[in-house]
Amino acid sequence: MTIIGIFGANGRMGQAIAHVIGEAPEASMGPAIDKDDDSAVFTPGSAEVLIDFSSPHALADNLAVARRLGVPIVVGTTGLEAVHHRMIDEAARDIAVLQTGNTSLGVNLLAHLVREAATRLGTDWDIEIVEMHHRHKVDAPSGTSLLLGEAAAVGRGVDLAGVADRGRDGITGARKEGDIGFASLRGGSVAGDHMVIFAGEGERIELGHRAETRTIFARGAVKAALWLAGKAPGRYRMADVLGL
Repeated sequence: MTIIGIFGANGRMGQAIAHVIGEAPEASMGPAIDKDDDSAVFTPGSAEVLIDFSSPHALADNLAVARRLGVPIVVGTTGLEAVHHRMIDEAARDIAVLQTGNTSLGVNLLAHLVREAATRLGTDWDIEIVEMHHRHKVDAPSGTSLLLGEAAAVGRGVDLAGVADRGRDGITGARKEGDIGFASLRGGSVAGDHMVIFAGEGERIELGHRAETRTIFARGAVKAALWLAGKAPGRYRMADVLGL
């Protein structure tokens, strides 16, 4: 059995992941740590792979723990910025790191379909990404929206940062051809709804995913951790887990 440790153990995702590990015959629970928690520590041999669903400001310390132990880590924390990705790139020289904005297998297959559609449709097809999450979510657009936007940008062979339109208000003028738009809705207890719209003249293609429970993300995170255990140093994606 593979021993899995958790960062962010007291959060919604941390608790869901612990539950999935408890039911998985091929996994066992290692240390489960949350902020300001001194009751559990990671020591050599205490975990064979780590899962981090804590917060961006804790990422540096969590990566340092993984590097000290020499074990892989799955980073599912959202709200990451360029500085965090540089940290991940650096850590990936020494250990295997799988970073993703969403651990759902369905969402990652959706990203593959979005990339394929964007590759085949020209910029006269406008791309809009609409997402809704529960009222407690603190980052927008969601990590999943950005993952889908990146998939669309890769399909078009462009840099997402140069074409992303993440907010419209007032007299904004006509939509710029080639832009990838984002809209974020918040309310209630929605686990996560995402829709990628390809809008052409007289027709639309809508590719979407609805999460009915956080358990799907927990199952994907555990599957990713089991897959990552024993991998060579480097940066990996959920697409690698799915063989896409």
